[in-house]
Amino acid sequence: ATNFREWKQVVQEISRFLKADAYFKIARPLRYNAVFDAHPSSFPYISRFCTSRVLRLKDALLTSYHQNEIKLAEVTLDTFRMLQCLEWEPSGSFYHVPMKQPSENGALNDQSEASGLIDINLAADMADPDLPPNPCKAIIYHPSVSKLIAATAPICEELPSDGILLIYISASGKTDCSVDFQKDVHGNSLNFSKAKHAPQASQKRENSVSQPAVDNNPNSSSKLGHYLCLGSQGNGVISASNNLYPEDLVPFTRKPLFLVIDSDNSRAFKAGLSKLTIHGAERGEASALLLSHEKPLFLSDTTVTSGGSQFTYFLTAPLQAFYQLIGLSSDIEPDVYSNAESLLSSALVEWEVLLCASNSLDQVWAQILTDPFLRRLILRFIFCRAVLCLLRSTGDSTMHLPECLPRLPESVSPKSAVTQIHIHQLAERLGVLNHFHFLDSIRESVQSR
Repeated sequence: ATNFREWKQVVQEISRFLKADAYFKIARPLRYNAVFDAHPSSFPYISRFCTSRVLRLKDALLTSYHQNEIKLAEVTLDTFRMLQCLEWEPSGSFYHVPMKQPSENGALNDQSEASGLIDINLAADMADPDLPPNPCKAIIYHPSVSKLIAATAPICEELPSDGILLIYISASGKTDCSVDFQKDVHGNSLNFSKAKHAPQASQKRENSVSQPAVDNNPNSSSKLGHYLCLGSQGNGVISASNNLYPEDLVPFTRKPLFLVIDSDNSRAFKAGLSKLTIHGAERGEASALLLSHEKPLFLSDTTVTSGGSQFTYFLTAPLQAFYQLIGLSSDIEPDVYSNAESLLSSALVEWEVLLCASNSLDQVWAQILTDPFLRRLILRFIFCRAVLCLLRSTGDSTMHLPECLPRLPESVSPKSAVTQIHIHQLAERLGVLNHFHFLDSIRESVQSR
């Protein structure tokens, strides 16, 4: 009976995971495909960075901690997407069609069918000699802060001089973490702030980076500290000792870092990072940060809680994330999806050229743009930020926009004409122009075509 319950839970996890991951059946894999994701027109601009120091993505640490998140074993949907996004898509020699070999009686043996034999050298057969090795990746499921730090330290220690470490953290910052609820002996709810029952050292530490609450709104950013919540420590009570603070990451800035923070408290975490100035050269090596946005008002009944994080979705499958955000059906004609994918690819090509040719590009970005995986994440971040900025439901509120440190050039900002024209073309092709607001000059230039 015990085994039955455990296997039933496994089957439920598999079913839920596959249902969420199969939203688009006609979409290509999330892995980096040299045919679709490499843009030859930008190569001359990228090559100019090779005269100075360049960094390559060597390692990635992926972790998430959310309540009731979609997972398969210890791999959540968000970490799975990031895992796939940081791998090469095998091509060329990997896609050889199995040949039919003649048998002893002259008939053809079809080698494509299952032979019942297990090839012990399967990993070598799957490797594509035409591609560089994939970055090393480690996934940590629901880690404590101490475990996360302990896993990061040896990776940083072994990082080569030309390597950069990507740290992806998807965690809550305020949901079920800003306040602890306990009951008294009569069953009444008592509201205790973490500072009241946390150890004295933790209390002083939290007070040093966060501000006291000033209003009664539970979602107010003033109630939030500059930390990410990594959940309870097994007793069901959220403890301040398991909050990840910006200063926890400072020791690792001795090596180049690329941080992706996907949280509903990323803005508060950014404030702590800005105070520590780890994104500059003041504390060590170059550190780049991509910070998620607060969830905007949706235009449809589709919720991203059933399909992973919206920000991570944009970074790993931008066109699918666009469809989901607007509420477009996944049951679409392949030609329509292919045309939309071509428009998005054209936009990414032009933004890549603008980014690499900019004279105001920060040195932090210049050192990592030569890496194809990181460059693709940056371009998709630009697309995500532009879409959310131009979305009517978000209005002019900046809290619904993702942010990055250091800042990217204004030529690729959501307000620039080059950025808006591509979003306009994509929205027009998919028939969703009414969901966006553009500059009058953009509409006039499109109408005059």
